[in-house]
Amino acid sequence: MTRRLDLSAIVLSDRHPVRDLLNDVVEVESFGARTVWFYDHLTWPRFADRPWHATVPLLAAAAAATSSVRLGTQVASPNFRHPVTFAKELMTLDHVSAGRIEAGLGAGTAGPDAVVLGDAPLTGSRRIARFAEWLGLLDRLLREPVMTAYGEWYTAVDAHQLPGCVQPPRIPFTVAATGPKGFGLVARYGQAWVTFGPTNPDASSAEWFEALRTQSRRLDDALAEQGRDRGEVRRIAQFVLDARWPFESADRYRDTVGQLAEYGFDEVTVHWARPDGHGVPRDALPYVAAAH
Repeated sequence: MTRRLDLSAIVLSDRHPVRDLLNDVVEVESFGARTVWFYDHLTWPRFADRPWHATVPLLAAAAAATSSVRLGTQVASPNFRHPVTFAKELMTLDHVSAGRIEAGLGAGTAGPDAVVLGDAPLTGSRRIARFAEWLGLLDRLLREPVMTAYGEWYTAVDAHQLPGCVQPPRIPFTVAATGPKGFGLVARYGQAWVTFGPTNPDASSAEWFEALRTQSRRLDDALAEQGRDRGEVRRIAQFVLDARWPFESADRYRDTVGQLAEYGFDEVTVHWARPDGHGVPRDALPYVAAAH
């Protein structure tokens, strides 16, 4: 019997008014999804001409509108987040949500969020170096009541984090990674790993599966190097916004989820159905529900 994977959903922050976004969140919770994720951007180039709301207030509103679904960022990055202030916000959200917050975290891209504060874009290697320090400091901030640290990128002086997270020892980290340095960070800090597969957005379904299979094996190697069991980290496969092939039929979706289960994945993330037709098609929702 094929192991059943959990389902989570991304609700885009361009939904306006906010009441419409919260209706989506409540619908996702009623659908039985494990987690509702929000992108953590200041804008998204694809929807640059539309409203775009801030992630942390949306998470607080979503926590008040729901009772059981988990809530998180997918993903937050150092592009405009300082670990001291972000840790305080995450800790507070954990209390507002009664322990339902997760932090999806990544190195960030060279897009608009990277330059909005006036900084010059970083190379990929510099972004991952910054991310490593940012992630390590965020980990400490969410675990330690008071701490001081000095680094190349960030400083924390007598940073207070009281009363601390509801979820001990801190909220779970879902770390995005596709390369060797990123997998090392997943293995060191992550309770979960998320990937959207190949970096080529036009990759075929076969290329997508092969990328996820290869990445999952690389995570196994990184976990072994850290002395962690492969089952200690949840594996999340994310479909891109306009992915249509997984939803061509009930059989295709069931086979897709089954193949991901064979690769060791625990969860599938879809973009929730939208009025503009993007995301999981509404007529696919019955068989998506049946597969999880």
